[in-house]
Formats: sequence, structure tokens, C-alpha cells
Amino acid sequence: MNETLGLTIRTVELHEVKVPLVRPFRTSFGEERDKRAILIRVDAGDVVGWGECVASEAPRYSEEWLAGAWLALQNNLIPSVLAAGPIEDPLAVGRRLEWARGHRMAKAALEAAILDVWLRREGRSLATFVGAVRSRVSCGVSVGIAASPEALIKEIRGYLATGYQRVKLKIEPGRDVEVVRAIRHDFPDMPLSVDANAAYALADMPLFEALDELGLVMIEQPLHHEDLLDHASLQARLRTPICLDESIRSARDAAAAIKLGACRVINIKPGRVGGVLEARRVHDLALREGIPCWIGGMLETGVGRAANLALAAMPGVTMPGDTSGSERYFEEDLTDPFVVSPDGTMAVPDGPGIGVEPRSDRLARSLVRSARVIGA
Repeated sequence: MNETLGLTIRTVELHEVKVPLVRPFRTSFGEERDKRAILIRVDAGDVVGWGECVASEAPRYSEEWLAGAWLALQNNLIPSVLAAGPIEDPLAVGRRLEWARGHRMAKAALEAAILDVWLRREGRSLATFVGAVRSRVSCGVSVGIAASPEALIKEIRGYLATGYQRVKLKIEPGRDVEVVRAIRHDFPDMPLSVDANAAYALADMPLFEALDELGLVMIEQPLHHEDLLDHASLQARLRTPICLDESIRSARDAAAAIKLGACRVINIKPGRVGGVLEARRVHDLALREGIPCWIGGMLETGVGRAANLALAAMPGVTMPGDTSGSERYFEEDLTDPFVVSPDGTMAVPDGPGIGVEPRSDRLARSLVRSARVIGA
């Protein structure tokens, strides 16, 4: 490719998909029975690229939601990128979208698809591009809120038998300490963490003190996503590391959280921070500051999961992430399935770009709607 001419995009397609989950996934935000997502297909003539927007149907996890992301992409973000002509380098997408505030998940998906095209034309993998140092990554599993501790214990036994190296429990008021205590009793040596999805307040200190006695790897996002000062106050009173998720929307947020002492671990989700490139910036900052990090998940299809695996292979990602196998969520993934090996690891795609693409028959079966934006 002649980089002086840049990358010319012919069309960008949006495909909303709906893929049934093998079991409902419940968090303090609510319950999901299907994975709905927007896949972006970028056509540059001789090569195409794919990205996945992880915005949920309702604006619970963040202010973004699927229908809003669709409109932002179709009416604003894609036209803005295409109107500026050939893309001169992978950073150009971010520069062309700086004018639009927010919409990080939508921006991340568009950047991912264009970056996928760029790397496919170069014959370079995303893992190589982000500086991956491993060909396989350690896998953890995120377990939703169950009807009973007994049901949860049975589910966890199955995951451990599969090889998963870490279990994360979703908790909410009324289903927290006693459930976690029961799990810890049955699995005394298992690496165990909990994720509150911002369901508690600093006034819940007795609960956090009880969790602090259970030998957890971390307590993820216990307080409101804007409460960095309260997180700092809580972290100062706990031995267990606090991991921030929703609070970290950029490398700037990560720098502020580290400076305040609001966390000792960071969960990096490319959709939440605005893209693969910003995710790498968060990682690089955490690595310089000596803060462990890991790659979180949003029930991605194989398109988003492939990108997450590349990021999970970066040197500063030292903890197992939410990199579950496809069968954990779907009877049939949109791509060829990702599989957890008996040793609890998963292979990082090494083909050009993200290394995978949706199978046309599976995409057709899951399709809800499509739209196309034509380049200049």
C-alpha cells in the first residue's frame, strides 16, 4: 500500500445482530437473554475489515445504547470520517472524530473496523500492532447472578473443569456477602473476585469489610462510576485491591484514578474507553505506574473477542481477563468459535488484522437490520 495516498474507503455497512445466549446473564444492571450488537463492515475495495459495537440495548452500563449508537454512526461518525478523504494512518480515525463528544463505543467500533482493514492490507496482525508478547492468554470467566448459591456452585465447578483460571462473581444488594462466603467455603483456593457494577455506596462499609475477609483477588467497581474520591477513601480502608471498570473511560481517567489512589487494578475494555488505540494508552500508563490490568468483556461475538485477545497479550496485562470461550455464551458464534484449552488459555489470533471474520450464513441468521454509507 502506498501510505502517501492513504486508505480509500468505498462503503461502510452497519449490521445489527441478535444472537441468543446459552443462558441468561444477570448483573446488578439487569438480565440479558440475547447478545445484540452492531457489526461494522468497512470495504476498501481489495480488502474488508470488521468491528463490533458493544453498546447494550438500554443505557445502563454507560450512557450509550444500541439504537443511539446506530444513529450516531450512520448520521454523524461515519460521514465525518469518510468526508475527510483517504485515511492517512491508523490514528486518523480518532483525530477525525475528536469533534464529537462521547459515543466511545460507537467510535471504538468504527476505529476497529478501519484498523482491521489497514492491518489486513499490510498483512500484519492486530496483536503485533499493539505489541503483544504472548501467543496464548490466560482465561477467566464472569458468572452472572444465580438463583441460589447451590446453582452457582454447580456452574462454577463446570467452569473450573473446563480450565478457567479465575472466577468473577456478579453481586448486588441482597445477593452479596453470604453468596460469596458460600462460594469461598466450597472453593477455598480458587482465584475469586467480585464485580458490583457500581451498585453500592461508601456507607456500605460493613459489607466491604466482610468481603475484605474472604481472600478476594479484587473488588471490581464497587461505587458509582463518577466517585473517584469515594473509591480512594474505600481503597485506603481495604486490603483487597479495588479494580475500576466503568470509572475508567480514557487514559486521563486512569491517570487521575491512580494519582488519587482510587484503585490498585484496572479493567480495560476497548469499547468503554473509545477504541483499541486508547485501550493501549491505558495499558501503557498502567504499565509505567506498576498497576496490574486485565481485559474485560461485554459478551462480545467473535469479532469483538478477537480484538480483546490481541489486547490481552500485551505485556502489562498480567491477570486473566473475561476471555471466555464462545460456548460459554453462544450455541453458535458469528465467527469460528474461540476455545479454552484444558490449561485455561486461549490462542491469540495471528492472521492479518483481527484474524477472523463473521461467517456469512451465521451473520444472515442473526441479522436484524442493515444500512450502508457510501464514501465520497
